[in-house]
Amino acid sequence: MKLSKIFGIHAVEAAIDFSPEKIVTVWVDNQRQDERLQFITKKITALSIKIQRVERKKLDKFSEGKNHQGIVIEFQLPEIHSEAELKTQVEKINQPLLLVLDQVQDPHNLGACLRTADATGVDGIIIPKDNATSLTPTVCKVASGAAETVPIYQVTNLARTLRWLKTQNIWLVGATGEAEQTIFNTDLKMSLALIMGTEGKGMRRLTQQQCDFLVNIPMLGQIESLNVSVAAAVMLYEIVRQKGAK
Repeated sequence: MKLSKIFGIHAVEAAIDFSPEKIVTVWVDNQRQDERLQFITKKITALSIKIQRVERKKLDKFSEGKNHQGIVIEFQLPEIHSEAELKTQVEKINQPLLLVLDQVQDPHNLGACLRTADATGVDGIIIPKDNATSLTPTVCKVASGAAETVPIYQVTNLARTLRWLKTQNIWLVGATGEAEQTIFNTDLKMSLALIMGTEGKGMRRLTQQQCDFLVNIPMLGQIESLNVSVAAAVMLYEIVRQKGAK
């Protein structure tokens, strides 16, 4: 576990609801008395967590100038793994199954993907360092424990990481509505990295160029696409089905 500073009313409430025992320290603006902040401080006090009343400038420093809404906490988040750790682990796994999320920014989507990844036996989720959500209390809350069971690997250069995966005989399958073949008529019984794009825009061009093949989910109604976490669930379970999971 690593210590991370979380700030803002909604983020702190998520931390309290998800796992209050992981809250290490609480700092609150000693000049702020608004109703929302009083409500959350009462919840914290009821949990027997000590609150430190400090000047606003200290909170500004903790939050690096971002809007902290008068409260900052130090919270134990699951560890995010490095690219080097990814390489070490991949080399140990027989026929790995990885989920790659290209700039997914909604923490609810990352949390839902973690939960499905745990259920389908995914060996790890790969996310880029920039322009993507990382582990937050909201992610952990939605994941319902899967943030502790499924490793997340954060990489600086996603295209470079994908090229390395190919050298390990891992096939890269990209999900896009533009694909000609569906997930259901594609052979997926091999080492795989399933690549999902960001909400609305899909995969970046450079990411898509790395894919060995592209697949889609047949859409029989009027809606053109699925939420990224729902699409990931459909595809991962098709992979599990083809591999004959017991």
